[in-house]
Amino acid sequence: MGTVIIFLLVAILAAIGLLRSLKSKNILGILFAFGTLAVFGWFSIMTFLNNGFPATH
Repeated sequence: MGTVIIFLLVAILAAIGLLRSLKSKNILGILFAFGTLAVFGWFSIMTFLNNGFPATH
C-alpha cells in the first residue's frame, strides 16, 4: 500500500508542475510533467484498483 501512496504523491506533484509549466509556457516542462503524471497516475490508480483498500493479501 505504501507504493500507491508514494506514486499518488508524485502524480499530485506532477499535476502541480504541469499547471505551472502551462502557465509559464515551458514546452519541455509540459512534456516531462505530463509524462510523469500519466505514468505515475496510471500506476497508482491501477495498483489501487488491483489491490483494493485496505490491501488484501
